[in-house]
Amino acid sequence: MTQPAPTAPVDRPVVGSYPTYEGAQRAVDFLSDSGFPVERTAIIGTDLRMVETVLGRLTRGRAALAGAGSGAWFGLFVGLLLSLFAAGDHHVVLLMLSGLLYGAAFGALFGFAGHAMTGGHRDFASRSQIVAARYDVVAEADVAEEAKNLLIKLGWREG
Repeated sequence: MTQPAPTAPVDRPVVGSYPTYEGAQRAVDFLSDSGFPVERTAIIGTDLRMVETVLGRLTRGRAALAGAGSGAWFGLFVGLLLSLFAAGDHHVVLLMLSGLLYGAAFGALFGFAGHAMTGGHRDFASRSQIVAARYDVVAEADVAEEAKNLLIKLGWREG
């Protein structure tokens, strides 16, 4: 028995609209708990925008410190790998500690140099994320009415 190809999520009827992703997620979870075939639904974010949250000023010292931290983790990993494959009676802790220290030193150097080469542009640290103004739960046309009724029954339709 061949199933028909599912319609694209944007062509499906909206069965619920929510101001947060968590609200839409809870609605789909509710549908799942009610035995609804959730594989026939989708969550679509609309009116997308990129939000960049500024975390603070980025100085050469902070860039070096961040580089040292990431370099230390990488160096620790390299030290661990070396300790696994090194022949002879090398001390595992010494190899891992050496990797950590060399990684931190080179990471700090590259972090400092990388920030210095920007010439003063972008002197701040930030985090970016994509957010939507609204999240719609949609379902395939032949089961949309059932999903809508389930959500309305217990007040999950809006918000």
